[in-house]
Amino acid sequence: MAGPNTKIERHLLRIGLRLQELQRDLQVTDEQLLHLADQVDEARIRALVAETSAAQREYKLSERHMQRLNRHRAKVAKQIADAQATQDRLLDQLSSH
Repeated sequence: MAGPNTKIERHLLRIGLRLQELQRDLQVTDEQLLHLADQVDEARIRALVAETSAAQREYKLSERHMQRLNRHRAKVAKQIADAQATQDRLLDQLSSH
């Protein structure tokens, strides 16, 4: 039977792997946001210059996509913070055994 330290170590390993996954997700999201910000700016300028409903729709769609991606980024950042807090708690438990 595995001792308490072994269980904590396994949980720490899982948390570490999850943190790596989340950090990759955050990095990709940040790259997408940079690219999308340029697209939103271009669509905004086209909407202003063209003054057509199609250009306005394109801008609104781009803007909504940017908002969704920002919400996703916030969610991933929260998950990272939560995982780091769990990791800290587990490390404290491990050091107290």
